[in-house]
Amino acid sequence: MPDIKKNDTPPSADQLRMMLLEEQMKEARKFETQKNKEQQRLTAFTEDFLKNQVSENEIAMVRRLVMNAVRDGKYEAMVYSFPSDLCSDSGRAINSGDPKWTDTLQGKAKEFYLRYLEFGKPQGFKLKATIINFPGGIPGDVGFFLDWTPERM
Repeated sequence: MPDIKKNDTPPSADQLRMMLLEEQMKEARKFETQKNKEQQRLTAFTEDFLKNQVSENEIAMVRRLVMNAVRDGKYEAMVYSFPSDLCSDSGRAINSGDPKWTDTLQGKAKEFYLRYLEFGKPQGFKLKATIINFPGGIPGDVGFFLDWTPERM
């Protein structure tokens, strides 16, 4: 906005409308840039999720998340999350508690689940999947929660 000095003629209504329009356009460009960056991140994540295997870094992150939860006195940790759109049914089976929800997993989520069956379950861990947010009222992201709560007697 231009500086207005004491003796200057005040801006006209047209000038004020133009200034307001310029500010709105600036905000719209900023929002569009931010939206494009988010879309690029999502596209890169999706490509990695569907085409690549779980990395050693991702496995190490799961271990760190579990150890941090233990340090905090917890028996559960969210160890992975991904957009529900990456399930074959967009997360409907997980959201409804369908016992066959694992059939809808793809990519790294499927691999994480298979690793859980091979390594986690035999060691007494439980895995649950839940929808962790609902943007616009529809399932957003899926969270995988690893649980080591003691069995009740």
